[in-house]
Amino acid sequence: MKIAERWFERHEMGDGITLLYESHVHPFIRCNIWFVRGRDRDLLVDTGTGVTSLKDAIADLTEKPLAAVATHIHYDHVGSLHEFGTRLMHEVEAPRMADYREFAALTAEGFPPELRASLSGYGLDGGKGLLVDALPHEGYSLDSYRVTSTHATGHLKEGDVVDLGDRHFSVFHLPGHSPGSLGLFEAASKTLFSGDAIYDGPLLDELPDSDIASYCRTIRRLRDLDVDIVHGGHDPSFGRARLVEICDAYLARRG
Repeated sequence: MKIAERWFERHEMGDGITLLYESHVHPFIRCNIWFVRGRDRDLLVDTGTGVTSLKDAIADLTEKPLAAVATHIHYDHVGSLHEFGTRLMHEVEAPRMADYREFAALTAEGFPPELRASLSGYGLDGGKGLLVDALPHEGYSLDSYRVTSTHATGHLKEGDVVDLGDRHFSVFHLPGHSPGSLGLFEAASKTLFSGDAIYDGPLLDELPDSDIASYCRTIRRLRDLDVDIVHGGHDPSFGRARLVEICDAYLARRG
């Protein structure tokens, strides 16, 4: 397998927001990593797989204090969380992060058969596919991949605010995909960072800790939100009209 010349790509989104993503990671576990510039401190929403250092990759973006927020505990979103001094996540899932025993793998073969069966259509069906198309450096072992346990330095819950000085993000508890899934909403700009609660792709609600009834309540809530732009945990960002379409399609199937 080839060695990656660089692991992370960037795209400037405007409004002080930079999208980072791991270009050599399979789309199924290629999460959107959002960097948001603030006056007093900066914000990082999700941290990718942790295959290689995210902290090093963003060193040129900020010299301010940085708050890293995990939208939920799944491994493609918390792999580099341990690298940052301020680590925030929902209070429901924070204890699990301190002793990380969640499923994590870089090969489809590493997925439990029952989980792999529930993900039909994602290229995992055969059970032998690689979830990366390059290695970060010579000698890296896919089989040795693990997520580093780390304790959250702060627990978030519904109604909390992540304060950057000139920007303020309200915490929404958005369970369903996972029990402690959360979103960050900036009312002034009508911007939502939604994690995996909603994105422009097939919504996963049959994972081991998913709950469809809770997910339906979350989707109804999001459908009513006065939002201009949604930056999801995967796939391209979208506006309110597309948000309504995604919500309606999910509720027609599950609601």
